[in-house]
Amino acid sequence: MLRTVAREIAVRLNFALSENPSDPEQLLERVFEEEYYATLYAEDELFEESPDDLQRIYISSLVKGVYEHGAELDGYIDKYAVGWSYGRISRTAAAVMKTAMFEVLYMPEIPDRVAINEAVEIAKKYETPQTVSFINGVLGSFQRGEMF
Repeated sequence: MLRTVAREIAVRLNFALSENPSDPEQLLERVFEEEYYATLYAEDELFEESPDDLQRIYISSLVKGVYEHGAELDGYIDKYAVGWSYGRISRTAAAVMKTAMFEVLYMPEIPDRVAINEAVEIAKKYETPQTVSFINGVLGSFQRGEMF
């Protein structure tokens, strides 16, 4: 499994937590249970290959980190989504942005440009071109505003 796929799984799990708030540990435990994971593949090719130990650690770090820093990340979205109220932003777009922002802030081994580019590519699968452009703009402004 590529890191890109692992990142997209983390985005999907972050979205799930925004839709149905629960304990991220329990969600991760359930998703990574072998039989359950196999049922996910029946619904979505994203889950074709089970993550190895390193990928599980990476996915878990993203999911737990976004959950733990949710209010902070929401604040950054609110700050850099100029002219938009947080309530107007889809939960999918928010999950994509929060995952990328967490990587930029808390995972120094991931280059900022990689986190942002991957977020934009993931967004293209789920959002309209206008929303993808919006996500790219917010993440670019965030990176310039917070990391320099």
